[in-house]
Parts: sequence; structure tokens; C-alpha cells
Amino acid sequence: MRMLMNVSIPNHTFNAAVKDGSVGPKLARILEAIKPEAVYFTEQNGVRGAVLIVDLPDAAKIPVLAEPWFLTFEAEVEFRIAMTPEDLKRSGIDAMGKQWC
Repeated sequence: MRMLMNVSIPNHTFNAAVKDGSVGPKLARILEAIKPEAVYFTEQNGVRGAVLIVDLPDAAKIPVLAEPWFLTFEAEVEFRIAMTPEDLKRSGIDAMGKQWC
């Protein structure tokens, strides 16, 4: 299942990694391990963050995706289901409108 993964990283933790020169290798290691479809670095509520698109074939894989961020940067991680237009079309949503109205 395709998921949006929102990561918020405390400034003090990320700043320390920037200052000691380890931020690049740390980010590269995480991204190599979790292999997101896409990643965008951004601001999240005043702290550094990232939005990633990941494949979650099984809920048991959540730690594989989240723990590297928790352990490396003391980050907060949220997951949201993401559907493509094709996914929504296959959902049968049109028939639900007739059933529930």
C-alpha cells in the first residue's frame, strides 16, 4: 500500500548533525535503507522535515520505515494512506454513493 510518510526532525538534533558534518551520510543511510519512491525535504511546523512516498506491503514493516528516523534524529513520524486516481477509481466509490444516499 502506498503511504505518505511525514517526518518532523527537532532542530537541535539536525543542527548537531549539520555542525559535525554527519547529516549527509545519515540521511543517505536512511534513504538507502527504506528506499522511498520519492522524498521531499521541507519545513514541518517550524522544524525541518520530509515528506516521503513509501510502499507499505505489511503493517509489520512500519518499524523498518520509522525507526531509522526515530533513532537517528529523534524525529516524529506519521503515516497516511495515499491513493492514486486509479486507486480511487478501483475503490467502487461511485457505487457507494448510490448505496449510502
